[in-house]
Amino acid sequence: MVELGIRFLHLTSENEALDALKRAEVDPYGIEAMLPKMFHLNIMIEELECRVANIIKQEMLSLGGDAAVARGTVACSVTRTDVILMGTHKQIQRFADKISAQPFGLGAISEKLRGILKNVFADSFQLRTPRREIILGERTLIMGIINVTPDSFSDGGRFDSPEKAVEEGIRMAEEGADILDIGGESTRPGSDPVSPEEEMRRVIPVIRALASRTGLPLSIDTMKASVARKALEEGAEIVNDVSAMGSDGAMAKVVADAGAAVVLMHMRGMPKSMQAGDLAYHSLRGEIIAYLRKRIEWAGDAGIDPTQIMVDPGLGFGKTAEDNMRLIRYLHEFRILGRPILVGASRKAFIGRVTGGTPVERDAGTAAAVTAAILNGGQVVRVHDVAMMKKVAAVADSVLRA
Repeated sequence: MVELGIRFLHLTSENEALDALKRAEVDPYGIEAMLPKMFHLNIMIEELECRVANIIKQEMLSLGGDAAVARGTVACSVTRTDVILMGTHKQIQRFADKISAQPFGLGAISEKLRGILKNVFADSFQLRTPRREIILGERTLIMGIINVTPDSFSDGGRFDSPEKAVEEGIRMAEEGADILDIGGESTRPGSDPVSPEEEMRRVIPVIRALASRTGLPLSIDTMKASVARKALEEGAEIVNDVSAMGSDGAMAKVVADAGAAVVLMHMRGMPKSMQAGDLAYHSLRGEIIAYLRKRIEWAGDAGIDPTQIMVDPGLGFGKTAEDNMRLIRYLHEFRILGRPILVGASRKAFIGRVTGGTPVERDAGTAAAVTAAILNGGQVVRVHDVAMMKKVAAVADSVLRA
């Protein structure tokens, strides 16, 4: 008697599912039909009218899926409810098609669901700068941090002259950095802003030198449009704005005119006060995703193409230590935005809450956070120790693509 072999398949991507079907020698026509049935999705739609929620539930049930709603929705004893769609990729695709022409805003929901299905299964992204097109998804990209400041939380004062900062950038390039991120104003919790003139005095000589000596894409870490404009003129290609272009009203025009790439990051408040007061969120990931979606749409209205945008959930910027861990754990949810995800966990305080130690003693904890971020959907990691994290990312990528 042949021993029965039975096992659970842990499938996390369409390619893994495709490989399983091919190993089972399924007919190509069968593969095409079955592949969309191999992924079960849970999609949250927030704050719907009860009549709309009831229609959605009935339509999902008719397709073999389901929809979870608040108690009282059927009798409309509640005015609004969150809805969790539960079904396979194929069921939700059919549901989106079925409601596309229905009233009460269901057509708009259909359109958004189609976009979600496209985004969550994307395995590569194009990032366009004025000088190149960068493909993200084949491997994790390493963004090296160069703080030309006296007061950054990790390495403040180490690169307090342009010469030292340029040397650090060249060393990072030799160690395998893919992008260099140069900043002249600390955004650590409690930090004070500096003038545009002082910020430019710190960063522009560094950008000018590294643009001619490394050939790497350079990112300017700034919230000020005047600093970004000058940095782009001197060779930078990416604007890393922790305020998602919300602090300076002229920033979007600067980015659009230059054709630069931009990192839109979530931050609640400003660096001086972002960790003070009540840090509670009603829906941590929901609020951050909604914020970033609005900033992407706003950037589009300003003439910035989606292919110029990366998103960053903003670890440490107005979040508790537990919030930061949750954001890394559920980073895959940010794929709904359809843009590459940058993660900046390096040496931050939430890591120290677990490991202890000063910022420069947190590299082991950073390695764990970087690994988790990569396995959970991050495409770019922003780090201090390029050489170490290059190796960490290489192993994480090998696991992810095994």
